[in-house]
Amino acid sequence: MKIHFLSKPKRSELPFAVGIPALIWQVLFFYIPLFLIVISSFIKISDVGKFAGLTFAHIRLFLTPTYLKVILASLLLALSNACICFLIAFPLAYFLSFRGRKYRNILLFFLIVPFWTNFLLHVYAWFYVLENQGFINILLMKIGVIANPLSLLNSLPAIMIMMIYYYLPFMVLPLYTSLERFNYTLIETSYDLGGSFSSTLRRIILPLTSRGIRAGFFLVFIPSFGEFAIPELMGGDKKMFVGTVVSQYILGEGTGSLGAAFTLLSGVILLFSTVFLYIVLTKLLEPKMYHG
Repeated sequence: MKIHFLSKPKRSELPFAVGIPALIWQVLFFYIPLFLIVISSFIKISDVGKFAGLTFAHIRLFLTPTYLKVILASLLLALSNACICFLIAFPLAYFLSFRGRKYRNILLFFLIVPFWTNFLLHVYAWFYVLENQGFINILLMKIGVIANPLSLLNSLPAIMIMMIYYYLPFMVLPLYTSLERFNYTLIETSYDLGGSFSSTLRRIILPLTSRGIRAGFFLVFIPSFGEFAIPELMGGDKKMFVGTVVSQYILGEGTGSLGAAFTLLSGVILLFSTVFLYIVLTKLLEPKMYHG
């Protein structure tokens, strides 16, 4: 009688075995809910709660100027947030990588520490900053810039300030990671050959850090498109965005299929917008060569 012993798993099989729990998690909490959203968008339910066939009426309902303007507003909000975050984050990441090495750890600590506290605490803190008797209005009145308090809360500027504040680390960290591995001697060589800072930035730094730029841009752009809490709390229901509409339909009684349909439609538009922006960014960041 032969006894067969279980052989040890091969090294090539270990990465697959380690990744199985993550794969199961992704299937259960991403692909299956996404499949249910797609199915719910086209299912027609009768008045007695029975399946009555498939319909495109839910999608056609949102193919109107009113809802398309909401999707466009969300795209513009996400694009504005990503662009402003990049303009702020790139100099900061550049300083952390090349100029502020002595203070790098403490600055990165202050950048990450807001994630250790509850998000609602951040929102309420900004309420005290932006309200009529808040820090900004008091400061501006003290120095004589304004005579009466500005109405900053429940406005688009308040939404943008909070969006930039919350999503800025998602832009800084990929840029910092990319710049940290950048060979600084390339910049010095460019200066030695007579290149200006703008030409060095445009032809060397940006193309060679394009992966970090794209990663940070889409880490900000994609979640900003569906943001619900910040527009709801800082905007005071004055502005309608995709997240607001989805939450109203999903949480409404008997309107879950409409919420699924609007989620599907806005998701498809976001997908095409992301592909388009990826192509545009790739074209803008590709190395520019001199032609003699």
